[in-house]
Amino acid sequence: MNYNLNLSASATEKKKSTLAALKRLLNLIKEEKRTLILATIAILINASLSLLGPYLIGYTIDTYIQTKQFHGVIVFSGILLTMYIIAFITNYLQIQIMGGVGQRMLFSLRNVVFNKLQELPVDFFNQNKAGDLISRINNDTDKLNQFFSQALMQFINSVFTMVGAGVFLICINPELGTAALLPALIIWIFTKTISPWVKRKNAANLKSVGALSAEIQESLNNFKVIIAFNRRDYFRQRFNEANKANYSTSISAGLANNIFTAVYGLSANIGQLIVLALGIYLITTGKFSIGLLIGFLAYVNSFYHPLRHLAGLWASFQVAMAGWDRISQILSLNTNLIVVPNKCSEPTSSYLSFRNVSFTYPNGKEVLHRVSFDLERGKTYAFVGPTGGGKTTTASLIARLYDATKGSVLLDGQDIQSFTPEERTRKIGFILQEPFLFSGTVRENIMYGNAEYANLPEDKLTQLINESGLEILLSRFDAGLDTQVQTTGDGISLGQKQLIAFMRAVLRKPELLILDEASANIDTITEQLLDSILQKLPATTTRVIIAHRLNTIENADEIFFVNTGTIIRAGSLNDAVNLLLHGKRDS
Repeated sequence: MNYNLNLSASATEKKKSTLAALKRLLNLIKEEKRTLILATIAILINASLSLLGPYLIGYTIDTYIQTKQFHGVIVFSGILLTMYIIAFITNYLQIQIMGGVGQRMLFSLRNVVFNKLQELPVDFFNQNKAGDLISRINNDTDKLNQFFSQALMQFINSVFTMVGAGVFLICINPELGTAALLPALIIWIFTKTISPWVKRKNAANLKSVGALSAEIQESLNNFKVIIAFNRRDYFRQRFNEANKANYSTSISAGLANNIFTAVYGLSANIGQLIVLALGIYLITTGKFSIGLLIGFLAYVNSFYHPLRHLAGLWASFQVAMAGWDRISQILSLNTNLIVVPNKCSEPTSSYLSFRNVSFTYPNGKEVLHRVSFDLERGKTYAFVGPTGGGKTTTASLIARLYDATKGSVLLDGQDIQSFTPEERTRKIGFILQEPFLFSGTVRENIMYGNAEYANLPEDKLTQLINESGLEILLSRFDAGLDTQVQTTGDGISLGQKQLIAFMRAVLRKPELLILDEASANIDTITEQLLDSILQKLPATTTRVIIAHRLNTIENADEIFFVNTGTIIRAGSLNDAVNLLLHGKRDS
């Protein structure tokens, strides 16, 4: 059931066209259809008024200025001023409208990406760096926002203006208009040829930004280790390498993006020279007027000025598409921990069973090979073995953080894959060796994921804590339930974090409780206290303990030895010790 969830690998597996990517992107703003229509109307009005201006100017020169009818000049000047004021208002409206569209799209897109990340399995986060995922959510989505809020309507406006100017040029004089538009054909061929290269350069730059973000996050998360080993030089070198790579890709992307501006500008100048030369010739032959030439040059400028503007917008579009490709890689993924119809139901006295289970991590070696065992209700089981033997992997399979590569895991006589996540987490509690807490209070952390107790009043919650025997643990915190918890670890010790995780799991009263080195960071006295609290769980609760310390497993009903892909019954505590010592020597 495992498959590759590495985003850097999937990036090259399937190439998608820009048009297809754009269609998927537009689906995100389909609810903005009316708003986009309003903005488009504003653009059409703005472009139409801008295009009408040069024609009126040429007409005014030929009809009124050359004949010295200044009243007509004043009238048409007033008309032009009114047109430009209306164009200004419509331009401002479309900027305001698209700014709102961009921000709403950014809000929705970040929610969609974050919700998709929550659906993906643990395997995904093991294969991808958190810093790169953060960059995709923050940086790449912002590139899309910039395109939609700033560039998209300018892009459409430029296209409308260019098309309109081209139509006016052909209508005024077909031969001269065709000559003026010839450089645009060269630009189209150049753009078609160079765009994939520009997109690749921008994609490489965004990838390097993600790598730099990942490197920074890793360094900050491990800063205590850096200080303890005095290895600032090592992480400084790592950061320097990531920063240099980002600098190199940024320079390449900048050069690629700016090449359009230079080429488009040259083509515009060539087009204007063609019009000027041929226009003067036509005037000398009496086939053209000065007013028409001035208006014609204005239309040439109206055609090529948006084209020069499109150079920057096209670069922005390529950046946005590169960012969208990185985002769509996440959105195209689906969890491999799907809920399937139950096919393995069987009457059994065991609460949990492994049936010929094998497991291999993606691109890794086999960790478990055809393992079978049964756990009965209400008993305590210990899993021991050398480091790297497969104990935590076994616990992860029990909790269905992963699916078995081969074989099946039965929970309460039913295939564990047939339980919904809600059903499974109600039945199974998991206390990790390194518990994760959220910034907030102790109360918020122990209520996390427990909808049944989420809205309990203070007195009811206190009563529940007392009934579970957790009041002694709560007394270890100065402000009780209101003690502040920081994810940085400041204010509370690692042992206190583990106590919070312990209270969180016990309050759920799970049918099966997994303790993965749950007492690794607490003293022996507190460990004995935790053991007494575990005894207050319902008699039907099955406990799975993964530990290295022998006093943690001495009261287990049964001990399993895990090593080199196998799980065997260890028998007595002494037998387990002998197996553990022998296993360490073998490994």
